[in-house]
Order: sequence, then C-alpha cells, then structure tokens
Amino acid sequence: MSRIGTIARRTFLIGSAAILGGVAFGVYKVRQPAPNPLTPAPGAAALNPFVLIDQQGITLIAPRAEMGQGVHTTWAALIAEELDVDIAAVRVLHGPAAKAYYNSAMVADALPGKGYDTSEFQHTVGEALGGVGKLIGLQVTGGSTSMKDGFIRMRQAGATARETIKQAAAERLGLDRAQLKTENAQVIAPDGQTIPYTDLAEAAALIDPPHVELRDARGWRYLGKSVPRVDMVGKSTGTAQFGIDVRLPGMKFAALRINPNLGGTMNGFDASAAETMPGVERVIDLGTGIAVVATNTWLAQQAADAVDIDWGAAPYPPETDAIFARIAQAFDDKPNSTLRDDGNVTSPRDGGDTATLPKGTISLSADYKLPYLAHATMEPQNATALFTHDALEIWCGNQSPIFQQQACAKLAGLDPDAVQIHTTLMGGGFGRRGEPDFAAYATQVAMAMPGTPVQLTWSREEDMTHDYYRPGALARFTGTVKDGQAVMLDARIAAQSATHQALNRWAGLPAAGPDKVLVDGAFNQPYAIPNYRVRGHVADLDLPVGFWRSVGASFNGFFHDTFIDEMAHAAGRDPLDFRLELIRPVHAPSAGTLDTVRQMSGWTGKTPEGVGRGVGFTYSFGTPVAQVIEVVDQDGSIRITRAWIACDMGIALDRSIIEAQMIGGMIYGLSAAAYGKITFSDGAVQQRNFPDYDAIRMHTAPLTEVAILEANTYLGGAGEPGTPPAMPALGNALFDLTGTRARELPLSNSFDLRV
Repeated sequence: MSRIGTIARRTFLIGSAAILGGVAFGVYKVRQPAPNPLTPAPGAAALNPFVLIDQQGITLIAPRAEMGQGVHTTWAALIAEELDVDIAAVRVLHGPAAKAYYNSAMVADALPGKGYDTSEFQHTVGEALGGVGKLIGLQVTGGSTSMKDGFIRMRQAGATARETIKQAAAERLGLDRAQLKTENAQVIAPDGQTIPYTDLAEAAALIDPPHVELRDARGWRYLGKSVPRVDMVGKSTGTAQFGIDVRLPGMKFAALRINPNLGGTMNGFDASAAETMPGVERVIDLGTGIAVVATNTWLAQQAADAVDIDWGAAPYPPETDAIFARIAQAFDDKPNSTLRDDGNVTSPRDGGDTATLPKGTISLSADYKLPYLAHATMEPQNATALFTHDALEIWCGNQSPIFQQQACAKLAGLDPDAVQIHTTLMGGGFGRRGEPDFAAYATQVAMAMPGTPVQLTWSREEDMTHDYYRPGALARFTGTVKDGQAVMLDARIAAQSATHQALNRWAGLPAAGPDKVLVDGAFNQPYAIPNYRVRGHVADLDLPVGFWRSVGASFNGFFHDTFIDEMAHAAGRDPLDFRLELIRPVHAPSAGTLDTVRQMSGWTGKTPEGVGRGVGFTYSFGTPVAQVIEVVDQDGSIRITRAWIACDMGIALDRSIIEAQMIGGMIYGLSAAAYGKITFSDGAVQQRNFPDYDAIRMHTAPLTEVAILEANTYLGGAGEPGTPPAMPALGNALFDLTGTRARELPLSNSFDLRV
C-alpha cells in the first residue's frame, strides 16, 4: 500500500484537501505569533493560519470544531465579512493541531467574577490574558466561547488579507491603495478593471500587512443576519464526512471492550472463540480491556462479545446509594469555595440563630438531588489511526486537537510534531469529545498493526457505559422571605469536580484552588438578595466525570431556580414577578429576558385546570436565558406542549443559528429533566443504550418560540445557556399543574410523563 502520508508531515491535510501551496493572510499574533501550521510548497508563502489563497480559490480555516452548532458558518462569516468574498464560494476546513488556533476566550471566562457585573477594565484584562491560551495549547471548542474568541480576531484576519491584496494590486497598477475597491474576491480599479485575489496572492505575500480598521456594523452583509450553513449541502446529501465515515486504502475495523467497572483492572481474558471467527485478524490487549480487529465493524463487535474477560472491581462504591452517600459526606468538610457571601447569612443548618428573626419572617429549606448523566452523542465515539515507526495520523471528531495530539504522542513514544490530528465533523460533542480516550485507544490498536489504518468504533453500549459523566450532585438550600421580599438565600452544593479531573487528565495538573465551575449557575445569578451565600463542596470519588453541556450550571440552574420558585410561593408572590423584582436592579438584560417571555407566553400567573406553566431563568456563559414551559394533563398523562425562550447574548451574529442552539439546548435540558439518569450496580453503569436512556422525541417536544435580544454589553455564548433553565422551568410547571414540588430528577420518577 502506498504511504498515505506521502504529503510532507508538516503539511496540512484534511479530508480530501491537501494544501501544498498558497498564500495565507491576516493578523493572528498576540505579542509574539505562534508558529503557522500551514506549510506551503517551496516558492510559496504562508503568513497566517486563517485565510489561504491558492489556485483552487479561497479556503477559510476554522479552528473550532463543527458538531452541529454552526460554528464553521459563523466563523467563516466573520472572515468573509471583511475579506469581501462570497461565503458560498469558499471552502471551510478545520485547522490542524496548532498553538496558532488557541482559544483566547476560555482563559478570560476562567477569571474570577460573576460575568454580568464585568467592568470595562475587567473585560480588557480578560482579553489581554486570552493570549495565555496560546502558551498552553488551548485549542479547545467548548464553554460557548467560539464566537467570543473569533469575533475580533477573524474579522482582523479578513480585513488584513483584503488590504494586503489591495496593496499588491496598487503596486501592479501604479495606483494608491485608497483608489481601489474589493468585491467578490477581486480588486476593482477606478476604470473598472478587475484582478482576482488568486492572481495577486504571491505578490501580496511579499508585502508587510498594513494596519486596518474594522468595518462598521451598519455595513455588514453577513453578520447579524441568517446565513445558509456551509455544511448544509454535505449533510443533506450524505456527503459530509464525520469521523465514523472515514475510509482509507487497506483499512481494517476494530471494536473494544473496556472494564465496565470504571477504572478497574483486567485480570485476564480468553480470546480463543473470537480468534477462530472468519474475518477476525487480531485480538489486542489494551491493558484495561481488549480490541478486536476484523474486516468490518459488525464482525469486530460480534467477536469482541465472544471474548471471555475477567474484570477487576471498581475503585468507587459499587451502588448508586453508596456513591451519593459519599457525595453527602462532602458537606462535612470545609467548602472548596465561597464565591458569593453578601450581607450576613444566618443559617440554622450551620448552627446559626434564627430565633431572633423579625416577626412575619418565613423560613424555608429544601434538599435537592440530581443524577449522573451521560453525554449520549448520536455518533458513538470513534477514531481512525495509522501508525508507522516515526509518525502517527489520527482522524476523528474532537474538541481538543492539541490535547489529543499530546496524549497520543505520549502513548506512541513520538514527538507531538510527528502526530497529525485530522478533525472531522462530529455527530454531537457536548463536551465528551474533549476527552482524549477514544483517540488514545485507536492509537494503541494502530501501534499493534503498523502501516495499516484501523478504525476503532465504540458500540453504543461501550459509549454509554464508559463516559466521563455529568457529576451527580446534592444541594442544601435555606432561605427567608418577609413581606413578599427575599431576605436571605444560603446554598451549599456538593459534587465531584469535573474541572479538577479534566485538568489532571489533559494536562497533568493537580487539583488546586476554588472550583468556579462547581458553583456556576448559583453564585453568579443576578439577584438583589441582601444576604446571599453560595458554597461549593468537592466530593472525593474516583468515578470518571467530565464537562457536560452547560457543566455546573446544568445542575445549579435546577437547584437555584427551583429554590427561587419555592421562595416566591412562600412569599405569596407570582414567580415571574418575584424574579423580575430581584433581577431588574442588578442586570437589565437579564430582566429583559423575563419581560420578554412574559409577553411572548401571555403569562398571567394563573392557568386553567389541567394546564401548568413554569418559568425558569439562569445566567450562564455570559448569556441570560429565560424560559416558560407549559404542560398539559391529557387523560392522566402529562405532555410538554409549549415553550417560550428569550435570550440575550449581545450581538446576534447569526439569528437562525442562535435560535437553533437555544431550542437544541432546551431539548437537551428537558430530556435530562424528564428521563436522564445514570445509575450503578456492582460498580457498572446500568443504562446501556437509548431504550434505557430516553430523550424528548418529536411527538413529545414542545412547540417553541424564541426571542433573541441584543442588550447585553458583551458577547455571550449560545451553545450551552439554553440547557440550564429548561430543567427548573419544567419542574416549576409540574408544580403549577399538580401541586407536587420536584426536588429530584428525573421527573419521570415522580410524574406520569408522556413517552
């Protein structure tokens, strides 16, 4: 077989497009530039990683992974807006693993602060510190940061490329650059003469890029509007390439079986039955499990089932109740964080004296419990790998190419530069594909079969039972109200730390400092409650957890907003009015979302018999989102019928994509609220496939309306903020319908929800 890697190792190869030459432009440096990963052929030049012009035309490089959220479309629109090219006429490719594609927004989001109260100075400091992401190789898609990361940088890349090309044209024509215009990837002279960008690329490569000013938003052609998605045709025709679609000459196919007792050892195995099956080529010892290599995926899966394996025990309590007992023990320890401590909180749970509370004060408390959750991506985990003695190539959908590269290089005993990561489209990520395990297992399989590309595909059962789960969580809330007003809220939240685990897995960093993510969605809510405290307690467990869509806000949104609803009812107030009164003095954009859903839904605070409505609100990832959910009792079965969403992420770069993300995030949250749970028996996960882990279906999904506001000062996220408020909104609607307050999910345990 001819070597697939005949293209130079440092050349950027993705899908069927090999960039062997061409010129790339734009501004991407922060102080000192990271190396440009687009290495052209001799005689050509590459000035920047984001915009490349060659004889095929214009290619826009998107360093954020496309997993259905539309990032490639909006990222391309950011560049095309300034470059004066037709977005429909350009190629959009995902970039290779390279520091030049660092995420500048993730570092800023990790800084202390609530977000909604960020000052101009704090925002400027956050932007300046974003360059740290380059130093640590933070090429990550996640945290709803893609647009915040690219909003300025990509427009600068497009503008600089445009003006550099104009300068090359000016020198050719003997004119001043200011006399020239650009349109549709060509320079236009005053006499109407046109020169295509492709004809000017090599000359432009010799010119120092000029200083540029970005165009005023009033002249935008793409941004702020709904643009046809660049992946629409491929996905509609079945020609789009996901990780599971990769096909290479001479490729073999593999399946794996890993210890169902997560983190447990493999004591031994008997592969004799599998090895005699026709088409089976190898059974590989992976240390914690086995992989079977065969001529097709189905045969590999069948053969893997035929291997008799002796599994060791899990390093955590084997039953769900015992696991949650360990989580509860975290409340006995000193808090990991107290990121909000306003006023003077006196809580009887801490031995505080509440006997002297003023007459008419109402005290209330509530305990909440949320289960572990799987990511349940539609495309199961997979990766294709090709190993030779001095190089490794991997094709997979992933959210963290550099972390993948480093993990696989370490396994293969190679320098990271000898490992190429080709990031494909992916059928869902939700944080799961930020982990390196699926590429690492593929690397181990490929190392056992050097020179042969092998695609390792996880069965749905392996995927579901070997996740990095959304942590199970407990919360203890106490509050007081008086004369219809909120006086005090005290919250304690206990869960495993996904942040501590992930940083250790990805970068070998030890757990240290307060975990902001653990209390996100609780400590940073814009409520004017005079006595307001939120503490986080990290549970000590070895059960694998990770980042799940909206992360800490996914459980804190339910805890916090459900308790706000309980406080409103204890105060004898309309739940929506109660929230508005507390939020309006603190953060006007958040209040605007509540005002808007009230108008959209026709909220009156009163519902007819057989109908329930609940409001939910969470500020997360820089974006306030309010939702109203309506449920109806139909012959004893409860159906979710309607939903109204209002969000404010500042500038709405593509309204159709934001609307889709808000609806998708809400559906993800409703699915978790209604049905989602991961439980354990004898150390193993009990839910193995979608019949055990249900979701909202088309016939159970609500008719939804979305309002997109633009009052927020800074750009917020879109992919994750729609998930947290869906869970309390549904629980609050069920309380309105039935009078039963849900303090534990999934709701199907307590209510007869339509399936």
